[in-house]
Amino acid sequence: MVILGKDMNNGNKLKRRVQLIILLPILMALGLLGATIYLNGISSQMGVIAVALLIVFIAVVLVLYFTLLPEISSVLVDYSLEQGKIQKELLHELEIPYAILDTDGHIMWANNMFHDTIGVAHNKRIKKPVDSYFSELLPEIIDGSEAVDINVDYNDRKYKASIKRIDMSKVFEEDKDEEADDDIVLALYLFDETNLRRLEQETIDQKLYAGLLYLDNYDEVMDQLEDVKHSILTALVERKINMYLSNIDAIVKHIENDKYFFVFKQKYMQTLRNDRFSILDDVKNINVGNDIAMTLSIGIGADLDSEKNGYMSAYENARTAIGMAMGRGGDQAAVKLGEQVTYYGGKSAGTEKTTRVKARVKAQAFEELLLAKEKILIMAHKRPDADAFGSAVGIYRLVTAMNKKAYVVLNEVTDAIRPLVSSFKAANMYDGIFLTSTEAVSQVDQNTVVVVCDVNRPSMTECEELLSLVPTVVVFDHHRQTNEAIKGATLSYIEPFASSACEMIAEMYQYMSKSPKLKSQEADAMYAGILIDTDNFLNKTGVRTFEAASFLRKNGADVVRVRKMFRSSMTELKERAQGISNAEIYMGHFALSYVDADEKSKEAPTVPVAKAANELLNVENIDASFVVTEAENGTLYVSARSIGDINVQIIMERFNGGGHANIAGAQLEGKSKDDFFTELKDVLKEMTTAGEI
Repeated sequence: MVILGKDMNNGNKLKRRVQLIILLPILMALGLLGATIYLNGISSQMGVIAVALLIVFIAVVLVLYFTLLPEISSVLVDYSLEQGKIQKELLHELEIPYAILDTDGHIMWANNMFHDTIGVAHNKRIKKPVDSYFSELLPEIIDGSEAVDINVDYNDRKYKASIKRIDMSKVFEEDKDEEADDDIVLALYLFDETNLRRLEQETIDQKLYAGLLYLDNYDEVMDQLEDVKHSILTALVERKINMYLSNIDAIVKHIENDKYFFVFKQKYMQTLRNDRFSILDDVKNINVGNDIAMTLSIGIGADLDSEKNGYMSAYENARTAIGMAMGRGGDQAAVKLGEQVTYYGGKSAGTEKTTRVKARVKAQAFEELLLAKEKILIMAHKRPDADAFGSAVGIYRLVTAMNKKAYVVLNEVTDAIRPLVSSFKAANMYDGIFLTSTEAVSQVDQNTVVVVCDVNRPSMTECEELLSLVPTVVVFDHHRQTNEAIKGATLSYIEPFASSACEMIAEMYQYMSKSPKLKSQEADAMYAGILIDTDNFLNKTGVRTFEAASFLRKNGADVVRVRKMFRSSMTELKERAQGISNAEIYMGHFALSYVDADEKSKEAPTVPVAKAANELLNVENIDASFVVTEAENGTLYVSARSIGDINVQIIMERFNGGGHANIAGAQLEGKSKDDFFTELKDVLKEMTTAGEI
């Protein structure tokens, strides 16, 4: 026993101290002997007296030494041992569970409180190792360092297990007759923190969460609904919202016709997660004769890092979250806790916005911003397609009409834009407008603006470095937002309801004070961007899409000329046919396929897979298609398409991709197509079972 060993050691120390005290008179006697010799040399009479006194002193010391030392030592040792027994008894009755373990986790000794904690009688030896009672206390953990603190649970109680290593060789190092059987033992203390943890959790549960709820298409629904039914629909929607939020004990404030603000406690957040925000479907199912279903978006925020409640920070996070939910097309909830954002819902593709108020406001803001700048660098995404190139060219013409210098950052001419670039070079009017990333960086000065189009992910831009070099960044994009977005943009116009970035830019032309005249090549490029992104006006095509196409047609776009530019080669047709013939039908309505592209197609791998994915949607009962191919650098390119209610964007986000509800994609490195299809099948099954798609 460790305690007994310590008691014996303390007794030995006391014994040696007593011996030292009694030896001191003997040393003094030796000193007196020297003094006697010295005095005898001075006077024989003084020497005789000194000798007599010395003999008496030595006799007394010897008597005391041989008669009292054993008795004194015995008393002191008995006292020390008695103290050890008292200490041992105190340890037995200690209110804190305490045990001695070996390095394998076996319990060598435990006090009564430890026995009570694990439910073993006081007089019984504990035979099971400690991890049989506390699974967290594995031997490799408890024997890992000098001191370890681990949170453990047992019988609905929560403990902090504090473990300290004791080196027995040091305990017995001064007692040469004693040897420890084991060099190391472990002292285990259990501190009951059940009430403390409960209070901590109650404090956390009281933390404020802020929420914003917006009706996505309030104006559109009301415009097509009879006036007498407006109040009925409004009342039903408000009743659903209030009932839902009352279940989480939320305080709700109706701040505008289509906007609500609410606050609730953190403890209800898990309820919303488990429910997967069923209010999204509840409101969508309300029908009083409206042809368009009412949809809503929810943004919830909290400041988890703040030591205080962080009310303002929670509200700002809620504002950011609602912006991201709306930027992804609405009909979903976004929860922003600190820097982490989670999305729920988003099954529908959203309702087209027929109002152009936003386009007008953004166009005017863009024009005002350019007045104070002299140089504009325009860039789209890597491996640009027709929409990226067309929107960049459209912005170029818009900017140059204001007598500003403008350049388009273009590192690579892919097959997807080669016909358009060739038409520009043939025109002999665009010398020097295209810059590489290196050239663009050298052009940056204090009066430079960077305009990003057809992309909102920094890592996907032609030159990500530019974003950090200039303070003024403008973003025009029609893709749904992801967690990776361009931060701190001076002006951001993201419209996921638009068919293409070219459609957005074409609309802005009509609200500029100096409406520029497009060249035929520029009009063709923008028209091609709309044509390709909508798959010949079949996908994501709304009223505003046709209006934008009409505007471009009036400004010189030639439909036949554009069609000739993008006719398929025989190789592309064969690859498309291969994608169809390789298709596998999964779960009855998903088409999974691959294309083994030739060397030329590998330079622009997205083209054959996109066309094959579009073709597969023409197959009966197919709601979504996924086609993959491998590029020349080994990267897998995935093209996802859907028709109807399946949102392929949230599926592709599982693979770090993105896009739109009906058109999405992803790029995968270091993965084979077989591995991808295995993962994709698991994701489709999981999301279908959970009701996410």
